[in-house]
Amino acid sequence: MNSEVNGLFVVAHELKAPLALMRQLALCLDPDNPAEVKDSQSKLISVSDRALRQVSDLSKVARLEDGLFEMEPIAVRGVCDEVAAELEYLFRFNKKHLSVRYTNKSRLVYANRELLQSVIYNFCANAIKYSSDYSSSVLTVSDSKSRVKIAVRDFGPSLPKEIYDKISSGKLDAPTGISFRPDSSGLGLYIATKFARFMKADVGAIRHRDGTSFFVELPISHQGTLFDA
Repeated sequence: MNSEVNGLFVVAHELKAPLALMRQLALCLDPDNPAEVKDSQSKLISVSDRALRQVSDLSKVARLEDGLFEMEPIAVRGVCDEVAAELEYLFRFNKKHLSVRYTNKSRLVYANRELLQSVIYNFCANAIKYSSDYSSSVLTVSDSKSRVKIAVRDFGPSLPKEIYDKISSGKLDAPTGISFRPDSSGLGLYIATKFARFMKADVGAIRHRDGTSFFVELPISHQGTLFDA
């Protein structure tokens, strides 16, 4: 199976999963149980929002070179706070938690806000899938030489070496199914990699014994020196 066909298979698989779940939730609705209906409605909204985001991200990948995504100084902590708040319910619903840690002194990065949000969102959504119940994934922002590093640590199955090598070398050029992670995090990682490369950012992964850290390193905006002085 060539990379293009495999990529289409991964996309179809990942978009089929939320649709199947929404169908199951709809079929199980009991109109005589208002509490259950309300709970199912919340689940349907959460699942559909995530599926819509993936479709939206895929359309952005196809239009990266159309001049729609301008680069500008971005307050990195603000973007991380927004993503963490957006995903708080989803982490809680899946019996998991996201901790956010800031140690960065450089507050502004040169990026596109919309694309950066999607990169962080995809890393965090990946952690929701693969971390064990009642575990705490960690979103960290730190200084890394002349860049700012945003990393998300999950506690799930190990990342296969071939996928690690593709991410680290910038050769993840198509959505790819990932063994040991049966729900496949390939689509989200592909999207995050494409957006990061467009922003001239470095993207990579660190393999741990008990999980994986995915990270992006962004150029510091020198406009920030006016505020840091």
